[in-house]
Amino acid sequence: MICINGRTSGFRLLFGVWLALFAVSVLAQQFDTVIANGRVIDPESGTDAVRNIGILDGEIVTVTSASLAGDRVIDASGQVVAPGFIDLHVHGQDDENYRLKALDGVTTALELEAGVGDVDAWYAARVGRSLVNYGASAGHIAARMSLYDDPGGLLPSGDGGRIVASQTDIDTMKAMLRDGLDAGAIGVGMGIQYTPAATRWEILEMFRVAAEYDVPVFVHVRDFGTEEPGSSVESIHEVIGASAITGAPVHIVHINSVSLESTPQTLQMVSEARAQGIDVSTEAYPYSAGMTSIESALLDMFEGATDEEYATLQWVATGERLTAETFRQFRQQGGPVILHLNTPEMEALAVTNPIVAIASDGSISQGAGHPRQAGTFARVLAHYVRETGQLTLFEAIRKMTLMPARRLESFVPQFSNKGRISEGADADIVVFNADSVQDRSTYENPAAASEGFSWVLVGGVPVVEDGTLVDDVFPGAPARAPVRR
Repeated sequence: MICINGRTSGFRLLFGVWLALFAVSVLAQQFDTVIANGRVIDPESGTDAVRNIGILDGEIVTVTSASLAGDRVIDASGQVVAPGFIDLHVHGQDDENYRLKALDGVTTALELEAGVGDVDAWYAARVGRSLVNYGASAGHIAARMSLYDDPGGLLPSGDGGRIVASQTDIDTMKAMLRDGLDAGAIGVGMGIQYTPAATRWEILEMFRVAAEYDVPVFVHVRDFGTEEPGSSVESIHEVIGASAITGAPVHIVHINSVSLESTPQTLQMVSEARAQGIDVSTEAYPYSAGMTSIESALLDMFEGATDEEYATLQWVATGERLTAETFRQFRQQGGPVILHLNTPEMEALAVTNPIVAIASDGSISQGAGHPRQAGTFARVLAHYVRETGQLTLFEAIRKMTLMPARRLESFVPQFSNKGRISEGADADIVVFNADSVQDRSTYENPAAASEGFSWVLVGGVPVVEDGTLVDDVFPGAPARAPVRR
Protein backbone atom coordinates (compact mmCIF):
# COMPACT_ATOMS: atom_id res chain seq x y z
CA MET A 1 0.00 0.00 0.00
CA ILE A 2 1.33 3.47 -0.92
CA CYS A 3 0.93 6.19 1.72
CA ILE A 4 -0.44 9.47 0.46
CA ASN A 5 2.24 11.53 2.25
CA GLY A 6 4.94 9.63 0.34
CA ARG A 7 7.06 8.84 3.39
CA THR A 8 6.74 5.09 2.90
CA SER A 9 5.50 3.01 0.06
CA GLY A 10 5.25 -0.52 -1.09
CA PHE A 11 6.98 0.58 -4.26
CA ARG A 12 10.03 1.80 -2.36
CA LEU A 13 10.15 -1.42 -0.37
CA LEU A 14 10.00 -3.53 -3.52
CA PHE A 15 12.61 -1.39 -5.21
CA GLY A 16 14.90 -1.74 -2.20
CA VAL A 17 14.48 -5.51 -2.24
CA TRP A 18 15.19 -5.63 -5.97
CA LEU A 19 18.28 -3.46 -5.55
CA ALA A 20 19.61 -5.70 -2.80
CA LEU A 21 18.98 -8.83 -4.85
CA PHE A 22 20.67 -7.24 -7.84
CA ALA A 23 23.72 -6.37 -5.76
CA VAL A 24 23.89 -9.91 -4.43
CA SER A 25 23.61 -11.31 -7.96
CA VAL A 26 26.45 -9.11 -9.18
CA LEU A 27 28.71 -10.08 -6.32
CA ALA A 28 27.89 -13.75 -6.83
CA GLN A 29 28.64 -13.52 -10.55
CA GLN A 30 31.61 -15.29 -12.09
CA PHE A 31 33.61 -12.70 -14.03
CA ASP A 32 36.02 -13.20 -16.88
CA THR A 33 38.63 -11.22 -14.95
CA VAL A 34 38.81 -9.75 -11.49
CA ILE A 35 41.40 -7.15 -10.54
CA ALA A 36 41.61 -7.46 -6.78
CA ASN A 37 42.96 -5.31 -3.96
CA GLY A 38 44.39 -2.52 -6.11
CA ARG A 39 44.41 1.20 -5.42
CA VAL A 40 41.77 2.25 -7.94
CA ILE A 41 42.06 5.81 -9.23
CA ASP A 42 39.15 7.06 -11.31
CA PRO A 43 39.52 10.74 -12.25
CA GLU A 44 35.84 11.17 -13.13
CA SER A 45 34.31 10.05 -9.83
CA GLY A 46 37.25 11.09 -7.67
CA THR A 47 37.71 7.53 -6.43
CA ASP A 48 41.11 6.81 -4.89
CA ALA A 49 40.65 3.73 -2.75
CA VAL A 50 41.31 0.01 -2.58
CA ARG A 51 38.66 -1.70 -4.68
CA ASN A 52 37.95 -4.87 -6.65
CA ILE A 53 36.95 -4.69 -10.31
CA GLY A 54 34.78 -7.27 -12.06
CA ILE A 55 35.16 -7.51 -15.85
CA LEU A 56 32.88 -9.40 -18.23
CA ASP A 57 32.87 -9.37 -22.04
CA GLY A 58 35.29 -6.46 -22.22
CA GLU A 59 33.33 -4.22 -19.87
CA ILE A 60 33.69 -3.18 -16.25
CA VAL A 61 30.61 -4.56 -14.52
CA THR A 62 31.35 -3.55 -10.95
CA VAL A 63 33.82 -1.62 -8.81
CA THR A 64 33.40 -2.67 -5.21
CA SER A 65 35.04 -3.29 -1.86
CA ALA A 66 33.36 -6.72 -1.72
CA SER A 67 35.12 -9.90 -2.81
CA LEU A 68 34.57 -11.08 -6.38
CA ALA A 69 35.10 -14.38 -8.19
CA GLY A 70 36.66 -14.61 -11.64
CA ASP A 71 38.13 -17.04 -14.13
CA ARG A 72 41.29 -14.94 -13.89
CA VAL A 73 42.13 -13.04 -10.71
CA ILE A 74 44.84 -10.38 -10.88
CA ASP A 75 46.18 -9.50 -7.45
CA ALA A 76 46.96 -5.79 -7.65
CA SER A 77 47.87 -5.40 -3.98
CA GLY A 78 50.17 -2.43 -3.49
CA GLN A 79 49.66 -1.25 -7.06
CA VAL A 80 47.66 1.47 -8.80
CA VAL A 81 44.77 0.51 -11.06
CA ALA A 82 43.89 3.27 -13.53
CA PRO A 83 42.13 3.72 -16.86
CA GLY A 84 44.32 2.84 -19.81
CA PHE A 85 46.14 5.87 -21.15
CA ILE A 86 44.77 7.59 -24.28
CA ASP A 87 47.48 9.06 -26.52
CA LEU A 88 46.05 11.65 -28.90
CA HIS A 89 49.23 12.02 -30.93
CA VAL A 90 50.93 8.87 -32.23
CA HIS A 91 52.57 8.78 -35.65
CA GLY A 92 53.90 5.24 -35.21
CA GLN A 93 50.87 3.13 -36.13
CA ASP A 94 52.23 -0.39 -36.56
CA ASP A 95 53.02 -3.42 -34.41
CA GLU A 96 56.50 -2.22 -33.41
CA ASN A 97 55.01 1.00 -32.08
CA TYR A 98 51.89 -0.52 -30.53
CA ARG A 99 54.07 -2.89 -28.49
CA LEU A 100 56.01 0.05 -27.06
CA LYS A 101 52.79 1.91 -26.34
CA ALA A 102 51.32 -1.06 -24.45
CA LEU A 103 54.46 -1.33 -22.30
CA ASP A 104 54.01 2.39 -21.52
CA GLY A 105 50.42 1.86 -20.33
CA VAL A 106 48.71 3.14 -23.48
CA THR A 107 45.53 1.35 -24.56
CA THR A 108 44.42 3.79 -27.29
CA ALA A 109 46.87 5.35 -29.79
CA LEU A 110 45.52 7.99 -32.19
CA GLU A 111 46.99 9.74 -35.25
CA LEU A 112 45.22 13.09 -35.02
CA GLU A 113 47.80 15.76 -35.97
CA ALA A 114 48.90 14.61 -39.42
CA GLY A 115 45.87 12.39 -39.99
CA VAL A 116 45.47 10.18 -43.05
CA GLY A 117 44.15 10.37 -46.60
CA ASP A 118 42.14 7.22 -47.31
CA VAL A 119 40.35 6.77 -43.99
CA ASP A 120 38.56 3.53 -44.91
CA ALA A 121 41.77 1.86 -46.08
CA TRP A 122 43.70 3.02 -43.02
CA TYR A 123 41.20 1.49 -40.61
CA ALA A 124 40.79 -1.68 -42.68
CA ALA A 125 44.54 -2.33 -42.58
CA ARG A 126 44.45 -2.61 -38.76
CA VAL A 127 41.41 -4.79 -38.16
CA GLY A 128 42.44 -7.86 -36.18
CA ARG A 129 46.10 -6.83 -36.22
CA SER A 130 46.38 -4.25 -33.44
CA LEU A 131 47.54 -4.68 -29.88
CA VAL A 132 45.88 -1.42 -28.78
CA ASN A 133 42.91 0.65 -29.94
CA TYR A 134 43.61 2.90 -32.92
CA GLY A 135 42.12 5.84 -34.81
CA ALA A 136 42.94 8.74 -37.13
CA SER A 137 41.75 12.11 -38.35
CA ALA A 138 41.20 13.24 -41.93
CA GLY A 139 44.47 14.92 -42.84
CA HIS A 140 44.84 18.30 -44.52
CA ILE A 141 48.52 17.45 -45.07
CA ALA A 142 47.52 14.22 -46.82
CA ALA A 143 45.02 16.11 -48.99
CA ARG A 144 47.67 18.60 -50.07
CA MET A 145 50.20 15.85 -50.77
CA SER A 146 47.68 13.98 -52.90
CA LEU A 147 46.58 17.08 -54.78
CA TYR A 148 50.13 18.17 -55.63
CA ASP A 149 51.64 14.70 -56.08
CA ASP A 150 54.12 15.19 -53.25
CA PRO A 151 56.73 12.38 -52.90
CA GLY A 152 56.97 12.61 -49.10
CA GLY A 153 55.84 10.02 -46.57
CA LEU A 154 54.06 11.21 -43.44
CA LEU A 155 55.07 14.81 -44.22
CA PRO A 156 55.45 16.69 -47.51
CA SER A 157 58.92 17.15 -48.96
CA GLY A 158 57.97 18.88 -52.22
CA ASP A 159 55.05 20.74 -53.74
CA GLY A 160 52.57 19.57 -51.10
CA GLY A 161 53.90 22.16 -48.71
CA ARG A 162 55.09 24.84 -51.07
CA ILE A 163 52.35 25.59 -53.64
CA VAL A 164 49.85 28.36 -52.91
CA ALA A 165 46.44 26.79 -53.53
CA SER A 166 43.83 28.31 -55.78
CA GLN A 167 40.22 28.45 -54.58
CA THR A 168 39.50 25.50 -56.87
CA ASP A 169 42.26 23.50 -55.18
CA ILE A 170 41.00 24.57 -51.76
CA ASP A 171 37.53 23.33 -52.67
CA THR A 172 39.04 20.01 -53.75
CA MET A 173 40.83 19.68 -50.41
CA LYS A 174 37.61 20.49 -48.56
CA ALA A 175 35.88 17.68 -50.47
CA MET A 176 38.68 15.28 -49.49
CA LEU A 177 38.26 16.19 -45.82
CA ARG A 178 34.49 15.72 -46.06
CA ASP A 179 35.04 12.26 -47.55
CA GLY A 180 37.26 11.35 -44.62
CA LEU A 181 34.81 12.70 -42.05
CA ASP A 182 31.94 10.86 -43.73
CA ALA A 183 34.04 7.69 -43.34
CA GLY A 184 34.29 8.19 -39.57
CA ALA A 185 37.56 10.07 -39.21
CA ILE A 186 38.25 11.57 -35.78
CA GLY A 187 38.25 15.26 -36.66
CA VAL A 188 40.52 17.16 -39.03
CA GLY A 189 44.31 16.97 -38.76
CA MET A 190 46.48 19.88 -39.79
CA GLY A 191 50.21 20.72 -39.69
CA ILE A 192 50.47 24.30 -40.89
CA GLN A 193 54.22 24.55 -40.30
CA TYR A 194 54.68 21.68 -42.76
CA THR A 195 52.52 23.40 -45.39
CA PRO A 196 53.81 26.99 -45.17
CA ALA A 197 52.27 27.93 -48.52
CA ALA A 198 48.79 27.42 -47.06
CA THR A 199 47.30 30.89 -46.75
CA ARG A 200 45.30 32.12 -43.77
CA TRP A 201 42.22 31.83 -46.00
CA GLU A 202 42.99 28.19 -46.80
CA ILE A 203 43.32 27.43 -43.09
CA LEU A 204 39.97 29.10 -42.41
CA GLU A 205 38.38 27.02 -45.16
CA MET A 206 39.62 23.79 -43.56
CA PHE A 207 38.29 24.96 -40.19
CA ARG A 208 34.93 25.58 -41.88
CA VAL A 209 34.76 21.91 -42.88
CA ALA A 210 35.42 20.86 -39.28
CA ALA A 211 32.68 23.26 -38.15
CA GLU A 212 30.20 21.63 -40.55
CA TYR A 213 30.75 18.33 -38.74
CA ASP A 214 31.22 19.88 -35.27
CA VAL A 215 34.59 18.16 -34.84
CA PRO A 216 37.93 19.60 -33.70
CA VAL A 217 40.89 20.60 -35.80
CA PHE A 218 44.00 18.96 -34.32
CA VAL A 219 46.62 21.47 -35.39
CA HIS A 220 50.36 21.98 -35.42
CA VAL A 221 50.52 25.76 -35.70
CA ARG A 222 52.35 27.81 -38.32
CA ASP A 223 55.58 28.93 -36.60
CA PHE A 224 57.52 29.17 -33.35
CA GLY A 225 59.82 31.82 -31.94
CA THR A 226 59.63 35.26 -30.42
CA GLU A 227 60.23 37.44 -33.50
CA GLU A 228 57.33 38.67 -35.61
CA PRO A 229 56.18 37.94 -38.17
CA GLY A 230 56.29 34.23 -37.45
CA SER A 231 56.14 34.12 -33.67
CA SER A 232 54.57 31.50 -31.43
CA VAL A 233 52.09 34.07 -30.13
CA GLU A 234 51.06 35.01 -33.65
CA SER A 235 50.66 31.33 -34.60
CA ILE A 236 48.49 30.47 -31.60
CA HIS A 237 46.48 33.60 -32.31
CA GLU A 238 45.81 32.37 -35.87
CA VAL A 239 44.21 29.07 -34.86
CA ILE A 240 42.26 30.43 -31.90
CA GLY A 241 40.99 33.12 -34.25
CA ALA A 242 40.03 30.52 -36.84
CA SER A 243 38.09 28.65 -34.17
CA ALA A 244 36.31 31.83 -33.06
CA ILE A 245 35.43 32.80 -36.66
CA THR A 246 34.19 29.38 -37.82
CA GLY A 247 32.93 27.79 -34.61
CA ALA A 248 35.12 24.71 -35.07
CA PRO A 249 36.71 23.34 -31.89
CA VAL A 250 40.52 23.41 -31.96
CA HIS A 251 43.13 21.27 -30.26
CA ILE A 252 46.67 22.69 -30.38
CA VAL A 253 49.22 19.88 -30.43
CA HIS A 254 52.48 19.90 -28.39
CA ILE A 255 52.14 23.44 -27.11
CA ASN A 256 55.55 23.01 -25.48
CA SER A 257 57.46 22.60 -28.75
CA VAL A 258 55.53 25.23 -30.72
CA SER A 259 55.94 27.79 -27.95
CA LEU A 260 59.46 27.30 -26.51
CA GLU A 261 60.31 30.44 -24.49
CA SER A 262 56.86 31.87 -25.28
CA THR A 263 55.13 29.08 -23.36
CA PRO A 264 53.89 31.38 -20.55
CA GLN A 265 52.25 33.65 -23.11
CA THR A 266 50.67 30.92 -25.23
CA LEU A 267 49.29 29.08 -22.22
CA GLN A 268 47.76 32.36 -21.05
CA MET A 269 46.18 32.84 -24.49
CA VAL A 270 44.63 29.36 -24.44
CA SER A 271 43.32 29.88 -20.92
CA GLU A 272 41.81 33.25 -21.78
CA ALA A 273 40.19 31.90 -24.94
CA ARG A 274 38.61 29.08 -22.93
CA ALA A 275 37.30 31.60 -20.41
CA GLN A 276 35.62 33.42 -23.31
CA GLY A 277 33.83 30.24 -24.37
CA ILE A 278 36.06 29.24 -27.29
CA ASP A 279 36.40 25.46 -27.52
CA VAL A 280 40.19 25.14 -27.42
CA SER A 281 42.33 22.45 -25.80
CA THR A 282 45.98 21.51 -25.92
CA GLU A 283 48.60 18.87 -25.09
CA ALA A 284 52.31 18.50 -24.32
CA TYR A 285 54.96 15.80 -24.14
CA PRO A 286 57.48 15.56 -21.26
CA TYR A 287 60.69 16.15 -23.24
CA SER A 288 62.61 19.31 -24.07
CA ALA A 289 63.56 18.11 -27.58
CA GLY A 290 61.29 17.41 -30.53
CA MET A 291 61.68 15.42 -33.75
CA THR A 292 60.73 15.89 -37.36
CA SER A 293 61.76 14.94 -40.89
CA ILE A 294 64.84 16.86 -41.96
CA GLU A 295 63.53 17.25 -45.52
CA SER A 296 60.27 18.91 -44.39
CA ALA A 297 59.49 22.58 -44.83
CA LEU A 298 59.76 23.07 -41.07
CA LEU A 299 63.55 22.83 -41.40
CA ASP A 300 63.70 25.53 -44.10
CA MET A 301 64.47 27.93 -41.25
CA PHE A 302 67.87 26.27 -40.78
CA GLU A 303 69.07 27.14 -44.27
CA GLY A 304 72.03 29.47 -43.66
CA ALA A 305 72.00 28.90 -39.89
CA THR A 306 74.98 29.41 -37.60
CA ASP A 307 77.20 26.55 -36.41
CA GLU A 308 75.63 26.86 -32.97
CA GLU A 309 72.15 26.54 -34.44
CA TYR A 310 73.07 23.48 -36.52
CA ALA A 311 74.45 21.86 -33.36
CA THR A 312 70.94 21.84 -31.85
CA LEU A 313 70.01 19.21 -34.47
CA GLN A 314 70.80 15.54 -33.81
CA TRP A 315 70.71 12.96 -36.60
CA VAL A 316 68.66 10.02 -35.34
CA ALA A 317 70.49 7.34 -37.32
CA THR A 318 73.91 8.06 -35.78
CA GLY A 319 73.29 10.35 -32.80
CA GLU A 320 75.68 12.97 -34.19
CA ARG A 321 75.07 16.71 -33.93
CA LEU A 322 74.85 18.41 -37.31
CA THR A 323 77.01 20.95 -39.09
CA ALA A 324 76.24 23.04 -42.16
CA GLU A 325 77.76 20.31 -44.32
CA THR A 326 75.94 17.36 -42.74
CA PHE A 327 72.68 19.32 -42.66
CA ARG A 328 72.81 19.75 -46.44
CA GLN A 329 73.86 16.11 -46.92
CA PHE A 330 71.13 14.62 -44.75
CA ARG A 331 68.50 17.00 -46.13
CA GLN A 332 69.08 15.52 -49.58
CA GLN A 333 68.90 12.03 -48.10
CA GLY A 334 65.88 12.58 -45.84
CA GLY A 335 65.13 11.09 -42.44
CA PRO A 336 64.30 11.90 -38.81
CA VAL A 337 66.19 14.52 -36.83
CA ILE A 338 66.00 15.53 -33.16
CA LEU A 339 65.56 19.25 -32.41
CA HIS A 340 67.11 20.30 -29.06
CA LEU A 341 65.36 23.67 -28.92
CA ASN A 342 63.42 23.80 -25.66
CA THR A 343 64.34 23.96 -21.97
CA PRO A 344 63.28 21.74 -19.04
CA GLU A 345 61.65 24.79 -17.47
CA MET A 346 59.35 25.44 -20.42
CA GLU A 347 58.65 21.71 -20.76
CA ALA A 348 57.56 21.54 -17.11
CA LEU A 349 55.46 24.68 -17.38
CA ALA A 350 53.40 23.05 -20.14
CA VAL A 351 53.22 19.53 -18.73
CA THR A 352 52.04 20.64 -15.28
CA ASN A 353 49.48 23.21 -16.42
CA PRO A 354 45.98 21.93 -15.50
CA ILE A 355 44.50 22.58 -18.96
CA VAL A 356 47.21 20.60 -20.78
CA ALA A 357 46.74 16.90 -21.59
CA ILE A 358 49.65 14.48 -22.10
CA ALA A 359 50.38 13.14 -25.60
CA SER A 360 53.57 11.70 -27.04
CA ASP A 361 53.88 12.79 -30.70
CA GLY A 362 55.81 9.53 -30.97
CA SER A 363 57.14 7.24 -33.67
CA ILE A 364 59.80 4.53 -33.81
CA SER A 365 61.04 2.79 -36.96
CA GLN A 366 63.27 -0.26 -36.58
CA GLY A 367 64.33 0.92 -33.15
CA ALA A 368 65.17 4.48 -34.24
CA GLY A 369 63.30 7.64 -33.35
CA HIS A 370 62.51 9.76 -30.30
CA PRO A 371 62.29 8.42 -26.72
CA ARG A 372 58.82 9.94 -26.30
CA GLN A 373 57.22 7.05 -28.20
CA ALA A 374 58.36 4.48 -25.65
CA GLY A 375 58.56 6.56 -22.48
CA THR A 376 56.12 9.48 -22.34
CA PHE A 377 53.62 8.15 -19.82
CA ALA A 378 56.12 6.41 -17.56
CA ARG A 379 58.23 9.59 -17.55
CA VAL A 380 55.27 11.66 -16.34
CA LEU A 381 54.67 9.18 -13.51
CA ALA A 382 58.34 8.77 -12.61
CA HIS A 383 59.69 12.29 -13.04
CA TYR A 384 56.76 14.64 -12.55
CA VAL A 385 54.92 12.65 -9.87
CA ARG A 386 57.46 10.58 -7.93
CA GLU A 387 60.75 12.46 -8.32
CA THR A 388 59.81 16.14 -8.38
CA GLY A 389 56.25 16.16 -7.04
CA GLN A 390 55.21 18.73 -9.65
CA LEU A 391 52.07 16.67 -10.30
CA THR A 392 49.98 14.55 -7.98
CA LEU A 393 49.37 10.99 -9.06
CA PHE A 394 45.66 11.72 -9.41
CA GLU A 395 46.27 14.78 -11.60
CA ALA A 396 48.77 12.94 -13.81
CA ILE A 397 46.27 10.15 -14.42
CA ARG A 398 43.54 12.69 -15.24
CA LYS A 399 45.77 14.28 -17.86
CA MET A 400 46.43 10.91 -19.50
CA THR A 401 42.91 9.45 -19.39
CA LEU A 402 39.83 11.55 -18.69
CA MET A 403 41.06 14.74 -20.38
CA PRO A 404 41.65 13.14 -23.79
CA ALA A 405 38.45 11.07 -23.50
CA ARG A 406 36.39 14.19 -22.86
CA ARG A 407 38.01 16.01 -25.78
CA LEU A 408 36.67 13.29 -28.09
CA GLU A 409 33.45 11.93 -26.58
CA SER A 410 31.02 14.52 -27.99
CA PHE A 411 31.63 13.32 -31.55
CA VAL A 412 33.11 9.84 -30.96
CA PRO A 413 30.57 8.39 -28.50
CA GLN A 414 32.69 5.37 -27.55
CA PHE A 415 35.05 7.66 -25.65
CA SER A 416 32.32 8.27 -23.08
CA ASN A 417 33.22 4.72 -21.95
CA LYS A 418 36.98 5.28 -21.92
CA GLY A 419 39.27 7.11 -19.53
CA ARG A 420 37.25 5.89 -16.54
CA ILE A 421 37.17 3.07 -14.01
CA SER A 422 33.42 2.79 -13.50
CA GLU A 423 30.52 0.46 -14.14
CA GLY A 424 29.79 0.22 -17.85
CA ALA A 425 33.19 1.56 -18.94
CA ASP A 426 35.39 -0.30 -21.38
CA ALA A 427 37.88 -2.56 -19.63
CA ASP A 428 40.91 -0.64 -20.91
CA ILE A 429 42.95 -0.75 -17.71
CA VAL A 430 46.54 -0.34 -16.58
CA VAL A 431 48.06 -1.72 -13.36
CA PHE A 432 51.39 -0.28 -12.26
CA ASN A 433 53.69 0.16 -9.29
CA ALA A 434 53.86 3.88 -8.53
CA ASP A 435 57.13 3.40 -6.62
CA SER A 436 59.01 1.76 -9.47
CA VAL A 437 57.37 2.72 -12.78
CA GLN A 438 60.13 4.15 -14.94
CA ASP A 439 60.85 5.30 -18.47
CA ARG A 440 64.03 3.79 -19.93
CA SER A 441 64.13 5.28 -23.42
CA THR A 442 66.81 7.85 -24.24
CA TYR A 443 67.89 9.81 -27.31
CA GLU A 444 70.61 7.22 -27.79
CA ASN A 445 68.32 4.23 -27.14
CA PRO A 446 64.82 5.49 -27.96
CA ALA A 447 63.11 2.09 -28.19
CA ALA A 448 63.93 0.95 -24.64
CA ALA A 449 60.56 -0.04 -23.19
CA SER A 450 59.20 1.39 -19.95
CA GLU A 451 59.15 -0.68 -16.78
CA GLY A 452 56.67 -0.99 -13.95
CA PHE A 453 53.42 -1.58 -15.85
CA SER A 454 52.58 -5.05 -14.61
CA TRP A 455 49.22 -5.50 -16.39
CA VAL A 456 47.65 -3.70 -19.34
CA LEU A 457 44.19 -4.76 -20.51
CA VAL A 458 42.60 -3.70 -23.80
CA GLY A 459 38.89 -4.49 -23.93
CA GLY A 460 39.42 -6.86 -20.99
CA VAL A 461 42.16 -8.81 -22.79
CA PRO A 462 45.64 -8.71 -21.21
CA VAL A 463 48.26 -7.41 -23.63
CA VAL A 464 50.85 -7.04 -20.86
CA GLU A 465 50.95 -9.73 -18.19
CA ASP A 466 53.32 -9.56 -15.23
CA GLY A 467 55.29 -6.88 -17.07
CA THR A 468 55.69 -8.92 -20.25
CA LEU A 469 53.97 -8.49 -23.61
CA VAL A 470 51.48 -11.20 -24.47
CA ASP A 471 52.12 -12.75 -27.88
CA ASP A 472 49.52 -13.33 -30.58
CA VAL A 473 46.68 -11.27 -29.10
CA PHE A 474 45.19 -8.39 -31.05
CA PRO A 475 42.27 -6.95 -29.08
CA GLY A 476 42.74 -3.40 -30.39
CA ALA A 477 39.50 -1.97 -31.78
CA PRO A 478 38.89 0.99 -34.07
CA ALA A 479 38.20 4.30 -32.35
CA ARG A 480 36.04 5.92 -34.96
CA ALA A 481 33.38 8.58 -35.31
CA PRO A 482 29.98 7.51 -36.69
CA VAL A 483 30.13 6.77 -40.43
CA ARG A 484 27.89 9.26 -42.23
CA ARG A 485 27.53 7.64 -45.65
